[in-house]
Amino acid sequence: MKKPSGLKMAFIHAGLSLMCMVTLYPVLWVVKMALSPSDGLSLTANPFPDAVTFDHFREVLLSTDVHGRWVFGRQVLSSIIVSGATTVVGLTLAVTAAYALSRFRFPGKEGGMQALLITQMFPATLMLVPIYSILQKLRLLDSLTGLVLVYATTALPFCIWMLKGYFDTLPRELEEAAVMDGASPLQVFLRVVLPLARPALAVTALFSFMTAWNEFVLAATLINDPTRFTLPVALQRYVGEYKVEWGKFAACALVVSAPVMALFFALQKHLVGGLTAGGVKG
Repeated sequence: MKKPSGLKMAFIHAGLSLMCMVTLYPVLWVVKMALSPSDGLSLTANPFPDAVTFDHFREVLLSTDVHGRWVFGRQVLSSIIVSGATTVVGLTLAVTAAYALSRFRFPGKEGGMQALLITQMFPATLMLVPIYSILQKLRLLDSLTGLVLVYATTALPFCIWMLKGYFDTLPRELEEAAVMDGASPLQVFLRVVLPLARPALAVTALFSFMTAWNEFVLAATLINDPTRFTLPVALQRYVGEYKVEWGKFAACALVVSAPVMALFFALQKHLVGGLTAGGVKG
């Protein structure tokens, strides 16, 4: 293969650098608003703050309610509980369902898979009224348990389809060899299939966590207690009818984004491994 010339590589790197600058420009604006002393919106094109202060982060992180309770800490805990429980519940149910759809034949299999796919055509807000009514009858309104059940239910179709596609790429010969060695079906699933599907599990868990962590509409509708708000709902309180506290809004937005960024960096090995392995096997 002919090696690209130095001039061509220079143009490629210049183009990639320009794309990175364009992509990072809005992010730098958010950082600028979070670090600027003013709480207003600056309309200058300069994405760097003239002065740096951490007052907005301090006010966001140490915010309390009228009773003196540390509201932000409770909201962080609520987001962690909801997102973590949604990931565990959704992944536990999805991995068994996906494996059954991938390996077994039974009546209604194709129809069930198509039904799962059809549910993804409708946004969660379309089901808001029946979900609210169901949770009200179950006395799960304004509770994190009800929110976890709703999030896990809405995440299941995506998780099942994603894991089912990955299980299809795994060779059946490995499972048959384990059975020949005396392994039970449960042992085959736990000791052979799940370790091989680790990249797909990591990707599915990440997207489930992100969906629950970033969701706003359902959380704002089903939760009324400020101490149980998730962070996206807490972020809304800086946007008033007549005034927007841009500095605190930007600072809170960066705090909300930090865990997801950390998860991406922590799981990037599995993410790349899942993409490359899936591509080779496919």
